[in-house]
Parts: sequence; C-alpha cells; structure tokens
Amino acid sequence: MAIKKERKDELVEQYRELLQNSSAIFLTQYGGMSVKDLEALRLKISDAQGQINVTKNTLLRVAMEQSDITPPTELLAGQVATSFALGEAPTLAKVLVEQAKANDKLKIIGGMLGDRPLTKAEVESLATLPTLDQLRAQIIGLISAPAQGIVSAVTNGVRQVVNVLDAYAKKDDAAADSAEAAAPAA
Repeated sequence: MAIKKERKDELVEQYRELLQNSSAIFLTQYGGMSVKDLEALRLKISDAQGQINVTKNTLLRVAMEQSDITPPTELLAGQVATSFALGEAPTLAKVLVEQAKANDKLKIIGGMLGDRPLTKAEVESLATLPTLDQLRAQIIGLISAPAQGIVSAVTNGVRQVVNVLDAYAKKDDAAADSAEAAAPAA
C-alpha cells in the first residue's frame, strides 16, 4: 500500500526528531515475530529509555541525510526495526542483545553511535559496557578507598597512643598502690 506524500513527510520529520534526541540507533530484523513478542520487546525497550519503530528504509535514509548522518545503506534492507536510544546507549544495546538471544527471530544487524556506523559485533560489545550508574558507583568506590585507608591509619595511630598512655597510667597506679601497701600505718 502506497503512503501519501504528507504521511511520508510526517515520518521523515518523526525520524529526524528521534535521530536528534538519540545517542545511538540500533537496527534489527524482526521477520516472523508475533505481535505479542513485538509488544513485549517494545515495553522492554521503553523501560531502557528507548523507542523502537518499524521504519521505512527509504524514509529513514532521507531523515539521516537531512540530519547530516551518512546512512548505513547496506543495513537498510528488508524489514528493519530501528531502536532509538533516548537514554544510555549501552542499556538499550543490552536489552536488544538479551532479546535477540531469547528470540531467534530478532536479529541485530548493526547501528549508529552518533555518526559512526556499528557492526553487529560492536553492538554486542557495547551491550557489555557498564551503565552510567554502575560507572558512578565504581568511581565513588575508587575515591572512597584511599579516604577509608587514611581514616583507618589515623584511627590506628590514635588507638596506639591511647593504649600507650593507658599502660603508663596503669603502671603509675600499680606503683602508687604498691607504695601505699609498703608504707607503715600511722
């Protein structure tokens, strides 16, 4: 069924907006997937701050060219669903890789990270990267480890000084007690 020119213009504009708001896009083939599977995939992608659209290859190519992105023409063939990473790219890549492993009808064919084309292997590699929250936790751990070491060293030094002073105090108390015991009663 042919699409009217107005609808084509709407789709190109929609794709352009998604491209501008995306840190990455991932291209997948979905032939043979049930509507139920596609809807489940759509929900998981939405949870990963992404959006998936069954795109018209020619219109996506036009939108990319209008956005000054060189389209990966070799990837834009057949039934293509485009996932737009509106949040973190590794999070969306991880969802797609997991879903492709769970459903053999979903095939990752590549993507774009900014204006750089990605192969299937690069998308899978991107999926192994930690999320921004995980990186923050690692950095905080690296920063706090030396601080904890300093606190521990200072605490141990103070504890040793207190122990030495306590030992002298006990020694002086013991010497005073023995001097009192040795002194004749008056």
